[in-house]
Amino acid sequence: MTIRLARRAVLLVPFALAACGGEEAAPVAYPRLDYSYLPQLRLNVARVAIEQHFIPSDIPPSVSRYDPASPTAALRRMGEERLGAFGSAGKAVYVITDAALTREGDTITGTFAVRLEIYTSAGTRAGFAEASVSRQIAGSVHNLSATLYQLTQQIMARMNVEFEYQVRRALGTWLLAPGAAAQPVTAAPISGAPVPPASGLGSGATGSVPTGSAPTGSAPTGSAPTGSAPAGSAALAPIPLVPVAPPVLPPGAH
Repeated sequence: MTIRLARRAVLLVPFALAACGGEEAAPVAYPRLDYSYLPQLRLNVARVAIEQHFIPSDIPPSVSRYDPASPTAALRRMGEERLGAFGSAGKAVYVITDAALTREGDTITGTFAVRLEIYTSAGTRAGFAEASVSRQIAGSVHNLSATLYQLTQQIMARMNVEFEYQVRRALGTWLLAPGAAAQPVTAAPISGAPVPPASGLGSGATGSVPTGSAPTGSAPTGSAPTGSAPAGSAALAPIPLVPVAPPVLPPGAH
């Protein structure tokens, strides 16, 4: 009797495993990270190129392959959805320089970095902006995929803020307001003078000075001391004074 019970138990094992397998939770469908709802950065260039200079590793401590939201794909999508070309010349190059996810013991670290470069039509780099965000999660991990997805989501939320701030700070003169017409792109400012920051933000790019603007302070030597030239007109040389003879009066007239 004991032998028969043991055999019956062995025969029932596959059915028990099948029943347990039927009760397993379905794989989680993680939504794609999307940034199209954020304001687009309108660049005064003719086109935007995206380059990936970082290649994820499949060798530990890298854990990027377990992330349902690929960090490189998320950074690429940010560049595609946040950057727009609204100019007639030059180009912008958006470069993914870091998208690492590593695990050391109970600590998972994510470090993402990108760079935006501006080139004139002559191929001269006129300016650039860089943004980098790093974040860690420490503690026991019960679901690695869910943890990595959450970490990537948090880093990308911060990256969008940091990237926009750095672009506006360093490349403010290359941004166009909605509805604004594109201005011609120059290789370097006149006489090598620094480009004034846009809206009080720091400048990290070179470009043309807005039409009609002029530095404050005393007028340069040779310029007219009074009056102002129309916006966009060239500087006028001072007109020399020509002596005028007094009028000739007829005899007897006073």
